[in-house]
Amino acid sequence: MRHLVSAFALGLAISAAPLTAHAQTDAVATESASWEDVTYAHPEGLELLARIYRPQSAEGRLPVVISVHGGAWGAYDRTSGRVYDRALADAGYLVVAIDFRQSPDYQHPAGSADVTAAVRWVRLNAEALGADADEIGLIGSSSGGHLALLAAVRPNNEAHLGTPIAGADDGFALHDEIDASVDYVIAMWPVSSPITRYRYAQRAGIDQLVTLTERYFADEDAMWDASIPRIVQAGEAEDLPPILVIQPGMDSNIPQDMTFDLLQAWQARSGKVDYAFYPGAPHAFGHYPSENTEDMLAAITSFIDRQLAD
Repeated sequence: MRHLVSAFALGLAISAAPLTAHAQTDAVATESASWEDVTYAHPEGLELLARIYRPQSAEGRLPVVISVHGGAWGAYDRTSGRVYDRALADAGYLVVAIDFRQSPDYQHPAGSADVTAAVRWVRLNAEALGADADEIGLIGSSSGGHLALLAAVRPNNEAHLGTPIAGADDGFALHDEIDASVDYVIAMWPVSSPITRYRYAQRAGIDQLVTLTERYFADEDAMWDASIPRIVQAGEAEDLPPILVIQPGMDSNIPQDMTFDLLQAWQARSGKVDYAFYPGAPHAFGHYPSENTEDMLAAITSFIDRQLAD
């Protein structure tokens, strides 16, 4: 069961699958939500895909959840969160699960810039998507939780501009004038501070995490720059939307202090925080059906509905 207490969260994901980059419009209907793949952005000649999950009984403009996958900034793709992405679509949200630039070919802040580009793309194409441009949130797993948080606190920062997005009339073009701020963030076991997790991995001898972190961040200064607690504590956050942090209790890949720092930094700046702790659950448990996953999804939908009702 879920316990609403204060403590820790994280991220990991380790296989080195390359980012798929090809044009595709493949629609598939299931017993529940339907999905289709579309190209939403075109940075540096790379076609980035979004998998759109749509409720079967969708009517009117739908609230949007943009899903950012994990993989230590260098593995997996938009399909890895399909268990919770499809469940959220079944609950009535339009879910947009995105690919983004990853290591080893790309480095910080390319991934988080693509997350903000996805927000702009949804707003630009809201009518065609059947989306409510005023009701957009982010959900991210592990390193995807970090990218979602970073995009949320720096939505219109110069580092997050410059990704060409698809439009109905102008092909792929810059639309940096569109606001990329969001209503909330759901951070599932997030790597909220890359530098903290990097040094922990060094001490613990987790060589693969060390290597994957070094591939995405040019150096420790870049890791420090991307630390969410640091950004918030330093007063550098452009925005501070409500967050829900989900933490499995049996996750040994991240130091507890990292998530404590995130929660404390957010609260110190009067940010709204919800926290759900699953004491017996492993890292990334929400990627697989289970009683804990069902409980987590209930917590997520309750959180989203409360933010949209404000």
